[in-house]
Amino acid sequence: MKSSQKTLSSASAPPWLGTPPYSRRLLNAFDSKSLRAWIYQCLLGLLIVAFSYWLYANVVENLRSQNIATGFSFLDHTAQFEIGEKLIAFTPRDSYLRALGVGLLNTLYVTLCGIVLATLLGFSVGIARVSRNWLLARLAGGYIELMRNIPVILQVIFWSVVIRNLPSPRDAIELGSLGFLTNRGLSFSAPAAHHGWLWTGIALLAAVLISLILKRVARYMRENAGRSLPTGRLTLVAIIGLPLLVWWLSGAPAELDRPILRGFNFRGGFTVSPEFTALLLGIALYSSAFIAEIVRAGIQSIPKGQLEAARALSFSPWHMMRHIIIPQAMRVIVPPLTSQYVSLSKNSSIAVVVGYPELANISNTLMNQTGQALEVIAIMMVVYLTVSIVTSLLMNLFNRVVAIKER
Repeated sequence: MKSSQKTLSSASAPPWLGTPPYSRRLLNAFDSKSLRAWIYQCLLGLLIVAFSYWLYANVVENLRSQNIATGFSFLDHTAQFEIGEKLIAFTPRDSYLRALGVGLLNTLYVTLCGIVLATLLGFSVGIARVSRNWLLARLAGGYIELMRNIPVILQVIFWSVVIRNLPSPRDAIELGSLGFLTNRGLSFSAPAAHHGWLWTGIALLAAVLISLILKRVARYMRENAGRSLPTGRLTLVAIIGLPLLVWWLSGAPAELDRPILRGFNFRGGFTVSPEFTALLLGIALYSSAFIAEIVRAGIQSIPKGQLEAARALSFSPWHMMRHIIIPQAMRVIVPPLTSQYVSLSKNSSIAVVVGYPELANISNTLMNQTGQALEVIAIMMVVYLTVSIVTSLLMNLFNRVVAIKER
């Protein structure tokens, strides 16, 4: 019955009420919000590309009129300058590109060290900030207000001046059997070159990975089988026992390379330069104050009822912090913590004021020698953008791990 009614209605419909013309269909399609948004974005993208090309062509034309070469071919030329502190081999006969590589590695090195130091200090001060101990909480609050209200560049300069006014190597401050502190930096003993130390370090990384896997397995067993796994003891055995076993099997190297005063400075061991120390302390202490406030906010976001329930169950303060407070606070801490890590990586460019040869400092030397200011600045912008994006991606992955999972 319904099919016959449809046939009758379609047969009786006049021809001018059939399929609308192409122009009408196009107008009807344009009424879609998603289509209009897509068209507007394409037009905006084309305008940005056209403006960028016009700006680039204008700059290139002005540079050519002044007989200034453009392009990145200068990166293959000989650098003809020395870099005092480097993680890879570099001589004045190497290219500008390798010099930029040295600067990039130095930037990543100080950034990584700064993130580790700032995180340790920030979490310690943030936990102390919410302590019930009145004196400890006030000291933590004073540290935060002092560090975050002094510009980071002034802190870097301050530590540089302090280190430069330390005694000379001949009157070095002896730190027992650890090393010596002078105006040339901190010199301390380091393991002598031996393949056993490398394998021991690899074993330590493997032990950390094993401990993380054990933690996930223990969580799965607890949630699905109702059984517990002594992860604390197993983790301790893995982190201590596995590296010791590998160290013993590789010959048990125990020789240390100790710093010895020769001439006007110490030779041997491992020396942390004054420039690196000043930069590291400046950016790490500055960022740690903000991280401490982030940690405080994360801890105070935990409902008080959970803490009261934990105390009623006779949880110790350590177990409360380890199993209740920190796991839940991390979901609040991680997003703003990402911004602090990105800010710390960009603050490493302040090294130019103390002479640490990171990317910005070496790039300034390149601009002075080659005159390719536009290209060098573009390289710095791309590098810092890439470092910031990679940092954000890694922290976003970590945020997914600690985020609350919907069941």
